[in-house]
This record gives sequence, C-alpha cells and structure tokens, in this order.
Amino acid sequence: MKALHIITGLGVGGAEQQLRLLLRHLPASCDVVTLTNPGPVADGLTADGVRVIHLDMSGNRDMGALPRLVKLIRGGGYDLVHTHLYRACLYGRIAARLAGTRAVVATEHSLGDSQMEGRPLTAGVRALYLTGERLGRATVAVSPSVAERLSRWGVPRQRIHVVPNGIDVERFRFDPRARIAARRQLGLDGEAFVVGGVGRLAAGKRFDVLLHALAALPGDVRVLLVGGGPDEARLRATARELGVADRVLFAGERPHLATGTDAEGGDLPALLAAMDVLASPSPEEAFGLAVVEGLAAGLPVLYVRCPAVEDLPPGASRGALRVQGDPDSFARALLRARDAGARQRLPLDAAHHYSITRSADQLMRVYETAAAGPTPRHPTPRHPTPRCPTRDARPRE
Repeated sequence: MKALHIITGLGVGGAEQQLRLLLRHLPASCDVVTLTNPGPVADGLTADGVRVIHLDMSGNRDMGALPRLVKLIRGGGYDLVHTHLYRACLYGRIAARLAGTRAVVATEHSLGDSQMEGRPLTAGVRALYLTGERLGRATVAVSPSVAERLSRWGVPRQRIHVVPNGIDVERFRFDPRARIAARRQLGLDGEAFVVGGVGRLAAGKRFDVLLHALAALPGDVRVLLVGGGPDEARLRATARELGVADRVLFAGERPHLATGTDAEGGDLPALLAAMDVLASPSPEEAFGLAVVEGLAAGLPVLYVRCPAVEDLPPGASRGALRVQGDPDSFARALLRARDAGARQRLPLDAAHHYSITRSADQLMRVYETAAAGPTPRHPTPRHPTPRCPTRDARPRE
C-alpha cells in the first residue's frame, strides 16, 4: 500500500512526532506533505528516508494551496490519503476527493470538551469540521474519550476507529547515565527535586499552575518545562512575579527521537530521566501522550485529565494519580512525592498498553477497511460507547 500523509506542520509537537514514530512501524510506503512549517520533525522524517514535501501554504485561506495539493495526490499514485490536524484534515480531504482518491482517513489528535488544537470550539469550527469529515471514509480517534466527543458531534459511530497514540517504551526506559548528563547540562544539582512539565507552552496546558504550586514548596524543588509556544513569555513573567524564576528551567522544544546533534540537555527521554515526577495540569487532554511517556520513564505522574490513563482497565494505572487542578492540590501532591523519596525507575504497567507496534497494527486494519470500500454513513450503532483501545480498533458493526 502507498499512502500520503498530510499534516498542518512538522514542528516539534505531539501529533507531529507521533506521525514520525508511526511511519517507522507502518508496513506501507509513505510520503508526507506538510502544509506549513517544515521544522525539526521534517528533518527527522527525511533522515528516516521518508519523502517530505512542503506545500508552502501561507495561511488558512490560501486557496491556491488546494490545486497544488490535488496535483500532488493525482501524480503520486497513492492508494490512501491520511490527514492529521484541523487545517490539513479540511484541505486534505477536499483535495483527495478532487484527485479521485476515495480512501481517505483522518486522525483527530486534539479534540477537547471546549477546544481543538487550542482554538475555541465555536459553531463555525464544528460545522466546518463535520463538512470535511463527510468527505472521508474513516476518522481515527486517539482515545475512547475523543471517539465519544466525535459521536456527540454527529460523526456516525461506524466511521470512528479508536487507535491510541503509541510510544516506543524502550526508548523512554530510565537511564541513570542520561539523568546525570542531563542534570549537569541543565545546571541541576543532584539534590534538587525536579518537577517536569512536557507539552506546548499554551494557555490550555495551564503550566502556570505548577509555578504557583512551586512558590509554596521547599527551596530544593525545581520546575523543568519542556516545550515551546506562545505562553512562554507569560510563564516567565509569572515566575518572576512569584519570586521563583531562579527555580524554573525552560528547556525549549526537544525531539522524542534524536537526529543529528541534539540541543543542549538532550532529547525528551534524557530530560524525563532528569525529572523526579511529571505533572500534567491540563484539564482538556485528548489523550495525554506526555503522561504515558512519563510512565514509560518510570516516573510518578500527577494529572488533572488523561484519557490514556482513565480508559485503561482497572488496576492498570499504577503510578498515575489524579489531582484537582488548583495550585494547592498540586503543591500537596508534589510535597508527598518529594517526601516519599527515590523509587525504582522501571516502565510502569500503563505504558505497555500503548506500544507503537500495537498502534501501527491497528491503524493498518483501518487502512485496509478504508481501501476496501465505503463505510455506511448513517449506521445504527449496536454499541452505546466506543470500545477500549487496548482491545480493538476495528470499525464497529
């Protein structure tokens, strides 16, 4: 099978890095089109031997990008088109239809209760999304929670396939040498208790909660934020106002997979090794990839909302603790984690539920279904809720 993946951009983000990891495990010949921003993940894909095409789209209303994309799909001889992220899903589905490619799959990476990819879920956003969705054959949800939201929106259940994000568990396995090296490069002494936050520095991630919690914690506690984004300046200002600026480290964007010379401090697995606990204060995660990566690194994890943990079978979420989203709750939970002392850093059970090889196998089944023919658009569902991703990602019947 030959597939074309269309994505909005290829900067360092969860969906972008998930795409790169998937392509390492999919038994299909794949090219990638990025509408904008051929960033570090594009370099990584190229290093992996994947052909990456930059469409050079200037903005959301650059309609001139559509005929360029149609021409590219027609000339590529693709059996299937797979789109990722809102803008790419809209333009990619339309272009695939115009090019005569009927097997179109889209992955919904970031649908929350009130926002999608950081944009408010207005009636217009929802209507445009549903209009584009009807042009494809299948929509992949990264968790049952996202699948349920899509169903409430009006996407027919038989068009929804739950394929969870996956990770390379061994890639994140704790390495004490990496911990020492990363802490040295970041200027962290061996006695510091490091609270990590991983994700885009945007308001919806609510990393300011960790800064307010830090102000109430002992002086040996540090916060290490890994990611970039529009909220960085505000977070730095908040740290100064709270008097904790010297206890907050901004590590910037870091790759999941090393390519060439890494930025100072190492890649994401090395930075997770440098942490003592991972905190996720966002109340609207669509999956919670950073939480799963933290569990793979053997870290205790504190979270407000994480479908990847909440959708697990009973007893499989050891190591992850749900807390209220206010600074006081995080401060109390972080103090307990600090006082509990060091623990053995082995991948926790929850991480093994999200193996990238399992996700790739499930996605290939979706591809085969989409390539075989159309799915009924308005079926009568027999199941009231989407199935658990650890059991089945095939279409509901």
